[in-house]
Amino acid sequence: MISNTLLKSTLDGIKTIAKIDLFLFDPDGNMIYATEEPDERCESWAREFVASEADTQSMSGIHFIKVKDKGSAAYVLAASGAGDETMVFLKLAAFQLQSMVNSDKDRFDKDNFLKNVILDNLLQIDIYERSRKFHVDNETPRLVYVIGVKDDSDNAVLDVLRPLYGENTGGFVFKVDEQHIIYIRSIAEGENETDFTAVAENVLDTISTECQQEVCISYGNPAPELKDLSRSYKEAGLAMDVGKIFYEDLRIMAYSKLGIGRLIYQLPITLCRMFINEVFGEHDPTDLDEETIQTIDQFFADSLNISEASRNLYIHRNTLVYRLDKLEKTLGLNIRNFDDAMTLKIALMVDTYMNYIEKNHDR
Repeated sequence: MISNTLLKSTLDGIKTIAKIDLFLFDPDGNMIYATEEPDERCESWAREFVASEADTQSMSGIHFIKVKDKGSAAYVLAASGAGDETMVFLKLAAFQLQSMVNSDKDRFDKDNFLKNVILDNLLQIDIYERSRKFHVDNETPRLVYVIGVKDDSDNAVLDVLRPLYGENTGGFVFKVDEQHIIYIRSIAEGENETDFTAVAENVLDTISTECQQEVCISYGNPAPELKDLSRSYKEAGLAMDVGKIFYEDLRIMAYSKLGIGRLIYQLPITLCRMFINEVFGEHDPTDLDEETIQTIDQFFADSLNISEASRNLYIHRNTLVYRLDKLEKTLGLNIRNFDDAMTLKIALMVDTYMNYIEKNHDR
């Protein structure tokens, strides 16, 4: 379906050129957009016209024309004005709208094909046959990016990305749902992880600038052929999930750089509980106060360096030592020791993972 934003801009542009007012209706005769305040009877006239067999009709100075898809009205376009000139401009506007409907239908068919490819809904032979039908090269290496948005029900982000990253650049941009947009990009010879990340940064900057939205993006490993896109998509989806759990501050997540979060994400919940009980015993990780958590995070960030961590925490060295001693007495872990530090780091990540799973109930 053509976005309302695109429809409005098209009609406004035609009005500017032709100096006539246009009214657009859906297949049921409901008003979608008007370049001026219409006659209150306009919608009822449009409904009468939709129900008729006629392709064009005039009522009280309003001229109507049907824009069809598969023989049925996809839109009804109307214009107000006297004389043959108004009807000529209306037919030209309808021709433009018809071209948009046909183009959108072709794009929808291709998007639907690629959506089924990444969702692994097609047999390999079907992928080969349909790729020839839609003129999508089977052996071009590609990469799947998953863009997480808050809500794109109005297609605002999609409309911004398609002209910049869509088929005119060798890529494909479409939605799998209202919160996730897929960008499939062709990979040039010699490109590496640095290039993949740079592309993700450009996409994020584009959305931030044009849509004023903060989004996150993840990507999988390169897919040598079309049939491998489903693997790249699953990897990108996993990177998105792992990023939300363990790396909330990062806006870009690569499947190849998930670190220990990848391992923890694969653990069964029962094993996670056993590990948490082993590390914390009778203590609950959530009992650690904000000051203690801040101290632990900064100490880890400064590679267990007491002097550096105390400076970044704006506290005296002895205060930091006191906090670490207190933590050791509580948990029995001396995180000045590398092994104990790693144990606590992993335990806190496992606890974060468990809390996420319990909250979302999706595994």
